Amino acid sequence: MTGAINLRHFFNYFALGLVLFSFVGCASVGNPHDAFQLRAQKLATGIHKAYAVPKDKASRLSPIILQNADVYRIEPELIAALIQQESSYRSNAISPIGAMGLTQVVPRFWQKTCPGDLMDEVINIQCGAMILSSYFKSAGYDWFKTLGYYNVGPTGYENIPYYRDAGNRYAKSVFKYQQQLKEHF
Repeated sequence: MTGAINLRHFFNYFALGLVLFSFVGCASVGNPHDAFQLRAQKLATGIHKAYAVPKDKASRLSPIILQNADVYRIEPELIAALIQQESSYRSNAISPIGAMGLTQVVPRFWQKTCPGDLMDEVINIQCGAMILSSYFKSAGYDWFKTLGYYNVGPTGYENIPYYRDAGNRYAKSVFKYQQQLKEHF
């Protein structure tokens, strides 16, 4: 096998390169905490301007949104837009079907997966981001379908045309809010 690439060595060197790049990249940017704070401040300003959320609330929620966006690999603007769609940033929102908090988590479906007080902003945003991430995988890595799943559930979205239409309208609305937020950066 002369000239053939040993894939194991290739991946080992590739992984080492990523680790070194990450280390050097972080060192060259400065204090990662400062970079995170700047991102949080930028997001807070955008949320305040785009959705008329009070500055103190936007400043309090932005780091929570960013942290979960980073953990679950979701654009923070998408999580912020979902919160606008679901609750208009009302932390104590409860829907007629019992969905709770900023991301309107339905306890009877998610309490085992998301233990704790779903009215707590940190727990609620973390749970909403986890649900989005889970649905993203099951929706074939399609954010439009993921948002439809979030709104009406995967079974309803896939099997009932009325629910699929409702989920599609919901996804369009969330994307509209996301675009509105991005325009304020």
